[in-house]
Parts: sequence; C-alpha cells; structure tokens
Amino acid sequence: MTEFEGAEMYSDSEHDTDEELKEAFAAGLLKPGLNVVGEIPQKKVAKNNISVLKQKYEELKKTSSWVERLDMVNAPAPIAPELAYKEDQHGKQRQKQLKIDQDKTLIEDDLVHNDFKREMLFYRQAQSAVLEGIARLKSMNIPTKRPEDYFAQMAKTDDHMQKIRQKLLSKQQVQEKIEKVKKLRELKKYGKKVQVEVHQNRLKEKKQLMDNVKKFKKGKSDNLDFLDDKPGKVKPSDKRVNAKRKSKDEKFGFGGKKRGSKRNTKDTTNDVSDFRLKQSQSRGRSEGSSDYSPSPSPGGGRAAPPPPRGSPPPRKRR
Repeated sequence: MTEFEGAEMYSDSEHDTDEELKEAFAAGLLKPGLNVVGEIPQKKVAKNNISVLKQKYEELKKTSSWVERLDMVNAPAPIAPELAYKEDQHGKQRQKQLKIDQDKTLIEDDLVHNDFKREMLFYRQAQSAVLEGIARLKSMNIPTKRPEDYFAQMAKTDDHMQKIRQKLLSKQQVQEKIEKVKKLRELKKYGKKVQVEVHQNRLKEKKQLMDNVKKFKKGKSDNLDFLDDKPGKVKPSDKRVNAKRKSKDEKFGFGGKKRGSKRNTKDTTNDVSDFRLKQSQSRGRSEGSSDYSPSPSPGGGRAAPPPPRGSPPPRKRR
C-alpha cells in the first residue's frame, strides 16, 4: 500500500479518532497539501475597460430636458458661522474624549469627527444646490410653490384612512384603560396603607392603656384620667360665645389680683389722657361770670355762705 492510498483511507474514514490521526501523522501518512479540496482561488485582476464603460453610459444616458432631470453639479455652499462653531466645538469634545479614553488617534483620523464633517458637507452641498436650482427655475418662469387652492388626490382611500383612525382610537382607549387601572391600583395600595396605619395606631393605644392599668394596679400611678380618654374619640370644641361672660371678662378681667386694683399709682396720677380742656374752661366761665347769683333764701334775703369745713354747727336762738 502506497503512502497516498494510506492517507486516502485515513481521510475517507468518518470515524477517525485523535489517536488514529496521531498514529497516521507519526507514520508519515499525513502530509501538508493532502487535505486540500478543490482549486486554490485566484486573485481577481481589476480591469478598466473604458470603451465598454462609455458604451453603457450612452445606453443609460437620457436626452430629456433639465426640467425633467433637475441634476446639479456645484460646489458646497460656504459654511455659516454657527455651523463652523458647532464643528469646532465637536472637534474639541472628541479630542477631549480621546484623551480620556487614552486613544492616540489624531482628530484628523477620528471616524466620529469625520462622520460629523461628512454630514456637514452633505448639508452644504444640498444648500448650494437648492439656492442655485430655485434661481434657475425662477429664471425659466417655473413656479416653485404650491398655490393655496391646490388640492391633490390622496394616495390612500377614505376607507383605509377610516381604518387607521379606528386603530388609533382603539390604541388610545387601551392606553386610557391601562392608566385607569394603574390609578386604581395606586389608590388601593394607598387605602391599604392607611388601613394598616389605623390598625397600628389602635394597637399602640391599646398597649398604652394596658400599661397604664398595670401601673395603677401596682400602685405606681394614682391617675385614672386615661380611662376617660377613649381611643379614637375626639372631644368636640365648643365655639359658642356667651355674651354675659364676655362682658364680665372685659370688665373684671380673667382672674388675678383684684385688691387695690383701683388705687392711684404714680403712673395713674401722671396720666392726664382723660382730661378735657374745653369742658373745664366752660365750667369755670359759667361759675366766674357776673350773671351768676346764688339761689335766694326763703326769707327773701341773700343766703349765707356755707360754713367752712370742720367748723362747729351754729347755735339756735331762743
């Protein structure tokens, strides 16, 4: 048996194990190039057939007018100041990010920044084409804006639009139902939370009551006011006003020292805020005027002046 036949036998067997392959390699039956299937692929050579390319170009070329083609060949529009600022800021941010990432790629070779610059170039190219194309269409008296009374036929039928409208309404209703269910769940959770808090407060009050009872039984406390305070009971506040009580409070006050409250002090003596000058002057004038005459005596004469204070009473004549 030749080497090639032995190698073919080992290669054709579907149940070869590692041990068998090792034995075949040690025996020299496996050699490089024996397990190559098919031909080695050849490298394609690029061909620049100019005549064939021109022939295809003439076949695809259209001789229609420019209005039908609307193709433009122009340079990009000058970059605006705000776009130049944005490009500069983007380059600085990318350079900073590359420094943070410890990437040694230059900003000129950065793919992200180059993509931004490429998109900016597309924008400037389209802007230049629009500016030149609109001017060219206006020179040819071709309208570029749709008139106000222009009505175009819809691409979709009314039945189709009605189905879309119903689909949108059904989605909206489903969303509203979902929101409503969420709100109900939240309210249910809140109600359950309040119920748990009330239950805990009741247990706390009950525990406090039992502790007070135990203290009273052991003699540690003599106060039984905790029996009057029922759990959960709120004392109603009496907001009625007694007019009699109010007037007495204004007159006598709300308790405190009462004896000697009407005695004069230094402050009350010097207080002349209640003195009325006009009333005292009118009273003095009426008493000091010449028209004033005392009341006549019963005998027809002038009445005697009153005796001074502290003098003995006059004696009676016999």
